[in-house]
Amino acid sequence: MRLFTILMLGTALVACSNNEPTTNNTLAETAIEQAADQNARLDAWFEDKFMAEVRQSPQALASLGIKERMDEWNNPTRAFALESLDRTRRNLEELQNTFDFETLDADHQLSYRLFENGAKLDIEGGKWWYHTYRFSQMRGIHNGIATFLLNQHRIDNEQDAENYVARLNGIESYLDEMTETSKTAFEKGIYPPKFVYAYNLESARNILKGAPVDDSDELNLLLQNFKTKVDKLDISDEKREDLFSNAINALQSSVAPAYEAFIVEMTRQQSLASSDDGAWKLPDGDEYYAYRLRLMTTTDMSPSEIHDLGLSEIDRIHGEMRNIMAQVDFEGDLQDFFEFMRTDPQFTLPNSDKGRSDYLSQATEIIDTMELRLPEVFHRSPKAALEVRRVEAFREKAAGKAFYNLGAPDGSRPGYYYANLYRMEDMPLYEMEALAYHEGIPGHHMQLSISQELEGIPKFRKYGRYTAYSEGWGLYSEFLPKEMGFYSDPYSDFGRLAMELWRAARLVVDTGLHDKKWSREEAIEYLTTNTPNTPEACAKAIERYIVMPGQATAYKIGMLKILELREMAETQLGSAYDIRDFHDVILASGPVPLNIMEERVKAYITAKKAQ
Repeated sequence: MRLFTILMLGTALVACSNNEPTTNNTLAETAIEQAADQNARLDAWFEDKFMAEVRQSPQALASLGIKERMDEWNNPTRAFALESLDRTRRNLEELQNTFDFETLDADHQLSYRLFENGAKLDIEGGKWWYHTYRFSQMRGIHNGIATFLLNQHRIDNEQDAENYVARLNGIESYLDEMTETSKTAFEKGIYPPKFVYAYNLESARNILKGAPVDDSDELNLLLQNFKTKVDKLDISDEKREDLFSNAINALQSSVAPAYEAFIVEMTRQQSLASSDDGAWKLPDGDEYYAYRLRLMTTTDMSPSEIHDLGLSEIDRIHGEMRNIMAQVDFEGDLQDFFEFMRTDPQFTLPNSDKGRSDYLSQATEIIDTMELRLPEVFHRSPKAALEVRRVEAFREKAAGKAFYNLGAPDGSRPGYYYANLYRMEDMPLYEMEALAYHEGIPGHHMQLSISQELEGIPKFRKYGRYTAYSEGWGLYSEFLPKEMGFYSDPYSDFGRLAMELWRAARLVVDTGLHDKKWSREEAIEYLTTNTPNTPEACAKAIERYIVMPGQATAYKIGMLKILELREMAETQLGSAYDIRDFHDVILASGPVPLNIMEERVKAYITAKKAQ
């Protein structure tokens, strides 16, 4: 029975009670108490389920700054994945059988729906466990091992150092299991295109470089990282030497054999792999791609609808770019202007250590300036610190252009905005401003940190991820500063448009690759012709979209939904509209699917009108 019905029934019973004295134990008050108790029980249930799941993952514990199971890696086996899926099914049934959705308050109903939706997506995704490429230039344990140890395994005391050595010793079984999984997937016809293997092999060999794995005078990056962290500890020289010796042994007996076996298997697969690129080549590829689009966009848009939307947005943005051409008195057509923006040396910093250092400094300054202006358009700002970093050398050639890593909840690790400075030509100055807003403030660092810092919502919502929401916000965060008076340089404003154009073109090339069976070369040609990015940047981008089907479509679809909802709020509320309130509605829920975002904005509009 709905809470409203219970309350009305209680009122009626009291009114017909022959004027007997009322007490605090009326039926209405009991209903309120029961509802409040159910809300509290649901919160406790969510907390229990979230922490139970986190404790299944030693690496998730580390990402949250929780020092438990620090000598272990995640369990990468198929059996464990099936056990996790079974837990999800049981949790979903328990949620539906234990809690009455209708009697929860609005906030807890939202939490219920988000948990239910997430569980159903996980269960549906179980069918596609093998379809996710285990190793690619974008993702894979071969790179993840190193980045995790470098960035997330803290060494604050002697035990932490011993746990680091234990993890080094555990790499062989950990990586071997995933290598075997990729072998099984390959036999099922599920493997990335041939070009991916060269990246995998190069990254693995980079991780093996240095003493004691080879005869180099420089230390291996993992050993150097370990030494740097241990040298800061207040321990005896004897203990320090003992730890260092144990780490050397682990590198020789576990790390090197694991990566060498990985290299052998990747080389074997490389010799047999085809060059077909799209998800269509996989078993049930069309169904898999449809699932990926639903997962990434949180909509039911078809590949054709997404493709056509991209073409329309490209036409619009090209028009705005022509306006900037006129503003700077450029003579020539749009293709000429693209070539000018690609090649004129004024738009790039030197491909040197000094150039890279200057890039990091200037990006940091852009973010710091924006941070001072946040109160104009936001009620809240992140507490977490942000650091702009260069992508590590061992993975920069294969890694994407820029990305963000969330900091620890307790502040022990800041958020990191990673800029890939391998080729400075691929990081033009005119895009620096938009890129800093997207990855830093008011983009991913702000949105994800605020989500992590929210009070009164379950942890699974704080750390949940909906790509259309998060990346839609990131792209919206490139546009918002334009309205605040930033991008004063027309070339920088062109860079903003170039970034938006890039995301619009993604709608076209992603669906082109995975639905229309475009080749890698066709997709690269499309980007090179329709965007100002370098051919090298276009090639790297297409290679990313190939191994992550659907992910690239989330950005533009999410941004357009935010702008649509903002226009709705502004139109319907008129003078009562406050952009800070609107932003709070978007950010205060944590990540949500786009349909729920729309529901929340409509509820905000209704409530504001009622005031």
